Amino acid sequence: MDYKARLTSSPEVLLGKPVIKNTRIAVDFILERLGEGMSIEHILEAYPSIEKEDILACISYSSDVISRESLLAS
Repeated sequence: MDYKARLTSSPEVLLGKPVIKNTRIAVDFILERLGEGMSIEHILEAYPSIEKEDILACISYSSDVISRESLLAS
């Protein structure tokens, strides 16, 4: 999925955090809800201004970011 079509970042919105386009809903907020066990369907009911593809874009973005990280062995 091309998350760039659905997500944006601007210093004027939430201090530059990545958000779903045309909203103030941050990617990390969506990921936190999913991590808490909230279903995609429940998120969509709670936030009717977003679509399933927006949630999938958040997941895709986080996967891309994590894949570029490296951990130092301890």
